[in-house]
Amino acid sequence: MKLNRLLLLSLLCFGISQVTSAQLFKKRRDYLLTISTPWGDMHGILYNSTPLHKKNFLKLVNKKFYDGLLFHRVINTFMIQGGDPKSKGAAQGTMLGEGDVGYRVPAEILPNIFHKKGVIAAARDNNPEKASSGCQFYVVQGKVWDDKTLAEQMKRSPLRTYTPEQQQVYKTIGGTPHLDGNYTVFGQVLDNLWVIDSVATQKRDSNNRPLKDIAMKISCKKIKKKKITAQYGYTDWL
Repeated sequence: MKLNRLLLLSLLCFGISQVTSAQLFKKRRDYLLTISTPWGDMHGILYNSTPLHKKNFLKLVNKKFYDGLLFHRVINTFMIQGGDPKSKGAAQGTMLGEGDVGYRVPAEILPNIFHKKGVIAAARDNNPEKASSGCQFYVVQGKVWDDKTLAEQMKRSPLRTYTPEQQQVYKTIGGTPHLDGNYTVFGQVLDNLWVIDSVATQKRDSNNRPLKDIAMKISCKKIKKKKITAQYGYTDWL
């Protein structure tokens, strides 16, 4: 009898905790990014599993650090890069990419987060810790791979294990698999991926800087996660 009471109490407590967790999730909010370009806006989120990068990026966005900076490096079927503070007002033809904010962000490279099309990742120099630039980032365009070419790409990251699901994404949505394990991916674009294509296909000079400046503006708004899910279909919440 006593044992049955204890079991019943445990089940009741478990049920209450489950309801509470569900209720808390519904009330939980997160930040929705808006990345504006001359071709339109993209909306995105930042991953909770890369908290150092999320906190740093939001800090810069809230300071309006990125407003007016350029996508200074674009490579079709690869990625578009921006965030160099020296790019704002830089004379046409000036080589960009060396500007920073005086610090790095420790690497947060995770096996379940990979370079599919639309992810937001941190640029970096060749430091051995793979620590990220404090401000420069890139958005992956990549391309779609078949079995043979994907296998060749995966060989470039021999320490990385790819799940069947990740391989399928690379063969349907596309991305840049050879970057996996080397750079921190900390967010993703949720809509209008064609904007990435529009930026990536612009004419550029020998340093991959667009011949015509492509300025950005980034803002963020804290809203309910369920609203983000409803509007963009995002459910992973990494």
